[in-house]
Amino acid sequence: MEDLQHWTWVFGRAQQMMMEQGLDLVGQMSTHVPPLPAVPPVDPAAAMRAGAELWADTMTLWQRFLDPAAAPKFEETPEQARDKRFKAPQWREQPVFDFIRQSYLTLSNHLLKGVDQVEGLTPKQKEQLRFATQGFIDAMSPSNFPATNPLVVERTIETKGENLLKGLAHMLNDLSKGQMTQTVEGAFAVGENIATTPGRVVKRTPLYELIQYSPTTETVFETPLVIFPPWINRFYILDLTPEKSFIRWAVEQGLTVFVVSWKSADATMADVIWDDYVERGQIDAIDTIRELLGVESVHAIGYCVAGTTLAATLAVLAARGEAAKVKSATFFTAQVDFSEAGDLNVFVDDEQLALIQSLSSDGFLDGRYMAATFNLLRGRDLIWNYVTSNYLLGEDYVPFDLLHWNSDVTNLPAKWHASYLSDLYRDNLLVRPGALAIARTPIDLHRITTPCYVQAGREDHIAPARSVWKLMDQLAGPRRFVLAGSGHIAGVVNPPAAGKYQYWVNPDPVASLDAFVAGATEVKGSWWPDWIDWIAAHDPNRVPATGARCPSVNPELGDAPGTYVRQR
Repeated sequence: MEDLQHWTWVFGRAQQMMMEQGLDLVGQMSTHVPPLPAVPPVDPAAAMRAGAELWADTMTLWQRFLDPAAAPKFEETPEQARDKRFKAPQWREQPVFDFIRQSYLTLSNHLLKGVDQVEGLTPKQKEQLRFATQGFIDAMSPSNFPATNPLVVERTIETKGENLLKGLAHMLNDLSKGQMTQTVEGAFAVGENIATTPGRVVKRTPLYELIQYSPTTETVFETPLVIFPPWINRFYILDLTPEKSFIRWAVEQGLTVFVVSWKSADATMADVIWDDYVERGQIDAIDTIRELLGVESVHAIGYCVAGTTLAATLAVLAARGEAAKVKSATFFTAQVDFSEAGDLNVFVDDEQLALIQSLSSDGFLDGRYMAATFNLLRGRDLIWNYVTSNYLLGEDYVPFDLLHWNSDVTNLPAKWHASYLSDLYRDNLLVRPGALAIARTPIDLHRITTPCYVQAGREDHIAPARSVWKLMDQLAGPRRFVLAGSGHIAGVVNPPAAGKYQYWVNPDPVASLDAFVAGATEVKGSWWPDWIDWIAAHDPNRVPATGARCPSVNPELGDAPGTYVRQR
C-alpha cells in the first residue's frame, strides 16, 4: 500500500507539473514543418528484395534470442561498437535489452539502405531524405524511452520514479525558455571565469567592439594580429578558460592581439547586409588597427563564416590595390565553395528559405533557431544525449565551458542571413568571379595573393574538410593547408598543453585533399605551434611591447571582454 501511494503521488505530481506548464506551449510552437522531397514510386522488385532481407534478418534475431548458441553471432560495425548510447553492459548482458538493441540497429541499417535504393531523386533530394531518415532513426533509439532503456528502468526503481519527476522539471524548464539546456546554469560568467584574458575595448561601433589585449612579453611581432570570429556565435570560443584560450596563448607567443566582438542583432540592424560585415566590419577594424599602432599591415584570422567573409575582404582589397593592408591571412574551418558544404545544405532550398524568413521578426532571426539547427546536425550528441541523461535519468547538469558557449546564442540580421544562404549555400556565387560585389567592387578570389594558412577539421560536420580544401583552389598566393584532428570546434580549440589529437601536413604541392592525405605526415598534438612558426616566417621583426602596443584606458569603452558579448 505504501508503494502504491508513492507511485500514485509520482504520477499525480507529473500531471500537475504538465498542467502548470500549460498546454498553450504547444500552440506557441511553429506549425511550419520543412517538407521532405516527394519520394518516387519504389521499384517492386527492389522492394521485395529489401523486404526479404529484413524478414531474414528479423528471423535471425529471434533465433538468436531464443537459442543463442545455435544462431550466428550479431556482427557489429565499428561505428556500432563505438556507439555511446549502448556502452552500458546491461545492453548486452540482459537478453531482452540485447534483443531490443540488435533489433534497433538492424532496422536502422535497413532504413538507410532503403534510402540508397530510392531512384528518381536529385542528389540534393537524396541528401535531404537521408538526413531526415537518420534524424528519425536517432529519435527512435530505445535509449530515448524509459521502458526500453535498462539504465532508466533501474534508476526509476531505485528512486521510486523521482528521476522521472526531476527529468520532467528539466524538460518543462527547457520548453519555457525555448532552448535545450546542456550545462548547469550559472557556473560560468563572461569576464569572471571565461573570457578573462586582460585587455581593453579600444573602439565601439554599431556593428562591433574592437578589443586589444595587453602584452605579456617584452617584445612583440611587428605586425599585429586581428581575429574575426563568426557573428553567429560569441567570440570567446577563442578565449574560454585560460588553459583553453587561443587568444591568451597568442598573446604569450608575442603577438599584439585584437579581436572583433560582434553585436548580437536587434531591430537597429534590420538593414545590415554582407557588405557591412566587409566594409564596416573587417576593413574598418583593419584600418583602425593600422592607424592605432602606426603599422602598414596586420595578420588576420577568419573563423567559419568570418573566414568566408575574410576571403571576400581580401579580394576587395586586392581589387582596390590595397592588398598590402593584410600581411597574412589564416582561415579556421572556412568555406568559399559551397558545392560540398555538408549537412547544412539540407536546410537550404526555396522552401527552407521561406520558412526561415517567416521566423524572422523585427529584422533579425532569433539565435535559438540557429542553435537548434546546429544541434540537429549532431542530434545524437547534442539533443538525444540530454533527453536520456537529464530528462529520463534525471541527472544534474554538469559545468562545461564549451557547452555554455554553445548555448550562449546570438541573433542574426535577417537580410544578411537570407542572402548568405541563397547567394553562397544555394547558388554558390562566391567562386564565380564578378558574380558578387561589395560596395560595387566585384569579388574575384583568384586575385588574392596574400600568404594564407588554411586549417580544416578531419571530422568537421559543419565545414567538411573536403569543402574547406576548395579554398586552396581559389587562392593565387603562397598557401599552407593543415588538417587537424577532431571537428569544427575541438579541432580549432586545441591548446598544446592538452596533448590531444593530431594534425597532418604535406609540404608537396598537391591538387586534391585525397592527394594531400595520401602524402601527409601525422604530427601528434596541437597545430598551434605550426601556425606560430608560419607567422614568424612571414614576420621576423620584433618591437618593444610599449606605447600603443599596450591598450589605453578609456572609461567610456571599458575593459575586455566588453559589453556586446553580454547583450542578449
